[in-house]
Amino acid sequence: MLTPEEMARVDRAATDPLDVLVRRAAGAVARSAVALLGGTYGRRVVVVAGPGHNGADGRVAARLLADRGVRTLVIDAGDAPAVLPAADLVIDAAFGTGFRGEYGFPDPDGAPVLAVDIPSGVSGLTGRASGRPARAVATVTFVALKPGLLLGDGPSFAGAVEVADIGLAPDGGRAALVTDEDVLAWVPGRAPDDHKWRHAVWIVGGSPGMTGAPTMAATAAFRSGAGYVRLSVPGSPDPAAPLETVVVPLPAHDWADAVLADLRRFRVLAIGPGLGRSDDAAAGVRGVLAGAEVPVVVDGDALWVLGTDVAAAVRHRAAPTVLTPHDGEFERLTGAPPGEDRPDAARELAAATGAVVLLKGPTTVVADPAGSVLLVRSGDARLATAGTGDVLTGIVSGFLASGAAPARAAAAAAHLHGRAAGRCAERGAVADDVARALPGAWSALGAPP
Repeated sequence: MLTPEEMARVDRAATDPLDVLVRRAAGAVARSAVALLGGTYGRRVVVVAGPGHNGADGRVAARLLADRGVRTLVIDAGDAPAVLPAADLVIDAAFGTGFRGEYGFPDPDGAPVLAVDIPSGVSGLTGRASGRPARAVATVTFVALKPGLLLGDGPSFAGAVEVADIGLAPDGGRAALVTDEDVLAWVPGRAPDDHKWRHAVWIVGGSPGMTGAPTMAATAAFRSGAGYVRLSVPGSPDPAAPLETVVVPLPAHDWADAVLADLRRFRVLAIGPGLGRSDDAAAGVRGVLAGAEVPVVVDGDALWVLGTDVAAAVRHRAAPTVLTPHDGEFERLTGAPPGEDRPDAARELAAATGAVVLLKGPTTVVADPAGSVLLVRSGDARLATAGTGDVLTGIVSGFLASGAAPARAAAAAAHLHGRAAGRCAERGAVADDVARALPGAWSALGAPP
């Protein structure tokens, strides 16, 4: 994946002449156009072409289509009428990923739109739509995906995205989109001599009357590979829990020492789901983070009680930390919402804390302290329901316990989380349904499309 700035560096480093690159890009656009048209005979295509490279791609694509018998009309973006002439397809080649300002694409009069590189008027960096971009049914982008196709308004304007190889090496990108193949490669399998303690997870969360959150995290940890899960709810001696879970009580006050005393047996600790925001919760979270020598997943109320002190609490930990905020929790940690450039916001928090940051959203962003970013687009609105964040915490914990590296464990977990939601009913699915769908979603990762 390349930002507009990174893509510009790739363009400047190109050894092939510009006209060769334009012809390759135009060829990809023309092939996609023919596929959308379902043929060429009697078809009409209008190309809206701007002054830059995108416009050149569109103009050459128009010539290639005309050579195949398509009736084509090229209209300069600056002179385009409010409503375009009737056509079977409109190609948006007005402006590319480097465009700044606002742009109103003319009315395609009901024709489907194919965008070149990115719909004109959508930021290639943030996905923010300015003015009136066309809603494309498909976008042909070049060399690599652009963040704006995956973030903000981008996905709703871009339609189906195709990445076309035009002979440039996509070097220098600091972000990547997670795939099924990545998850299978990143999460280790079980060894023949494995036993349950090699993949043990301890979940500390909940509070009297609020034990559902850690229970869902425990279920998800088991269903994503944990061999043993302990659940402890401070002040609640016998919370409801999955049958396989071992419940170990913790006192209502001063419970950090009790956790630290037995933590060495576990591969991962998850803390925060449903924990509450009391002074006792805050003291317990800080005490555990200060002394824990295993990876810790920090979620929910644990993030809330840390607030802007999060860097002081986790910066100097010897073992990895994964922070899993949604936008409200992110603002609580940093004092400001993520803003339009979500990858950069996650990078800044990761750098400040030395932790992996999993910033939840329609496109989930996972950043490590070195500045690398992984983006996840597998989920949909089925995850917009109470408790799915707790399920995600359990999956991250299970993958960490399996031996996955922290950033990859977080990104793989978010990807499987979305895949599991996709196996649930489109309406009425709840978090427990997502957790129960995890084994099937994992099995399907390696299945033929």
